Amino acid sequence: MKATILHETKGRMRIQIIQKNMSLEQADKLENYLNTQPQILQAVVHERTCCAIIYYKANQRKDVIYAIQHFSYAVVSKISHSSRALSRSYQEKLVSKILTKAVCTVFLPTPLRVLRIAWHMVPFLHKGLQCIVKRKIKVELLDALSIGISICRRDFATAGMVMFLLEIGELLEEWTRKKSIEDLAQCMSLHVDRVWLCTGESEVLTPIQQIKQNDIIRIRMGSVIPLDGVVLDGEAMVNQASLTGESIPVAKHTGSVLYAGTIMEEGECSMRVTQKPGESRYDKIISMIEHSEQFKSTLENKAANLADSLVPYTFAGSLISFICTRNFTRALSVLMVDFSCALKLAMPLAVLSAMREASKAHITVKGGKFLEIMAQADTIVFDKTGTLTYACPTVSKVVAFGEHNELEMLRLAACLEEHFPHSMANAVVQAAKERSLTHEEFHSKVEYIVAHGIVSTVEDKKVCIGSAHFIFEDEKCKIPEQELQKFYELPDTCSQLYLAIQGELSAVICISDPLREEAAQVLEALRRTGIQQTVMLTGDSKRTAAHIAKQIGVDMYKAEVLPADKASFIAQQKEKGHIVIMVGDGINDSPALSESNIGIAVQDGAAIAQEVADITIASDSLWELVILRELSQALVKRIERNYKFVIGFNAGLILFGLFGLFPPATSAMLHNLSTLGVSLHSMQPLLKQK
Repeated sequence: MKATILHETKGRMRIQIIQKNMSLEQADKLENYLNTQPQILQAVVHERTCCAIIYYKANQRKDVIYAIQHFSYAVVSKISHSSRALSRSYQEKLVSKILTKAVCTVFLPTPLRVLRIAWHMVPFLHKGLQCIVKRKIKVELLDALSIGISICRRDFATAGMVMFLLEIGELLEEWTRKKSIEDLAQCMSLHVDRVWLCTGESEVLTPIQQIKQNDIIRIRMGSVIPLDGVVLDGEAMVNQASLTGESIPVAKHTGSVLYAGTIMEEGECSMRVTQKPGESRYDKIISMIEHSEQFKSTLENKAANLADSLVPYTFAGSLISFICTRNFTRALSVLMVDFSCALKLAMPLAVLSAMREASKAHITVKGGKFLEIMAQADTIVFDKTGTLTYACPTVSKVVAFGEHNELEMLRLAACLEEHFPHSMANAVVQAAKERSLTHEEFHSKVEYIVAHGIVSTVEDKKVCIGSAHFIFEDEKCKIPEQELQKFYELPDTCSQLYLAIQGELSAVICISDPLREEAAQVLEALRRTGIQQTVMLTGDSKRTAAHIAKQIGVDMYKAEVLPADKASFIAQQKEKGHIVIMVGDGINDSPALSESNIGIAVQDGAAIAQEVADITIASDSLWELVILRELSQALVKRIERNYKFVIGFNAGLILFGLFGLFPPATSAMLHNLSTLGVSLHSMQPLLKQK
């Protein structure tokens, strides 16, 4: 791609793409490409001007220019479900309405303006009549009365302005609603880019956009099932909680139906894709959101309900004003004011703005209610590996027991662990590779027990590898009596993976997982925002857990816990009245993420954790938790301030109307201007850029 740098400062550049026009699809492709480059922090593409604004990491300018030079529209897949076209459509509608109003006001003669106003009032009067027929006092009835009375009084200018402001408000509300649904659905989408397509005897990693109905794909343990289909071969246990609410994994075998968005917890299988166009998980999410209020915050629902409940009082105030004063103008001034527009529009805009601001900080929030819960939470629970640590463990030491050799024990451990990749298994396999230890298959079928360990048979001998709980309590393995002292002298600063042969401990693999540098500071910052209790739950040994807990300063920790124990602990905290946040990244964290008031998954973790979680953060830094907490608290404060302002300001307008201080046109103008003002304020950033 050819481009010119128009303006540049440190860490920021504005470029002009050398092409005549840019389509919406091209803009989406370029923006997506730029935002996926590791050296680029944020990129925004403006299709109208063929420009892009790029923020990049320090000293990465050459890499940014290289990325731009080597971009091609042809090699980038089409971006599905973009909201760019939606925004363009509503921008054009908004501009069109404003220009039409201005032109008609300036150039149309009075008789034609009156005819145009009369034509425009028909839909408003129709809605008002429907309210009367249904015997309901709603905002539509207030609007119809205010417009109708203005027309009867030959105040066409007021009627026209009221209708114009109402149309603008409806357009903004519809735009906000649809954009909210698009953004929320995009957050909840699977984001599975490629799948293993079965082509005869081989498997090819293929972009998901190229998968068609009746294609056969391979799904492995820990993966999200990206499309609907039917099992052809293999057996698996599938977690369907995200779709059906079932907490227990469901067994799947040949002929069973698999649903997009569910997770393969155990086993693997081949499936034939049955999904038809328009039946994707994205489409189902859109449908679900449109027919559900489950993601609205309590404050949003409170504002919407209050807006409806205040309508009869506004109507009654107008009626009382007319009875007492016999003055149509005063009654109309009251009638021109309703609370509905501001309350129903400003609150969703504030939530949408907060969700957008969160996404800029690499935080994905699945709904407004989760931000509200985040602001109220008083307890935060962390998994250790991959959350408080970097999840890049390395083998620091191999301690052999009995007559076994350290290298041979590492070779055997790598041979077993390579079948079930997780962070500690990867560390073992990598350590064997670095020592040039080959480990061909010389064992029988490997049995993996989730969150416990692995069991297999080598040369007719039972081999187990896993946690201390699994080796010593479940499998009842023994430590060689003559080497008890050696066992007790194992370093307590490392996690330990235990290898046993024929019921006797043969080796301990010491694995170190560096602690996140910012962990202790983040916990302290969270306490300053009102978090009262910080907890660490881990499957590691008590010695390792105690060492980590002391370093980061958690209030409480529990070691050697199973997935069910984590969920049970959170349930106990909730019973005590605590609002609990759970932060995790692995398959074994999913029960706890589901049980907590709000689950937060680390982006580079297991797919099931991200699917179950309510919020996802990037894996770069735990500071995003502090940003999320501060953002959610700022959102709640903004909604409460908006709520008080709308009630107070509109109540003041009603009082001024009752005393005849404001004419109807002024009341209508101030009411609508205040609605737009509150809405625009709601769209401003909640946190200052640091």
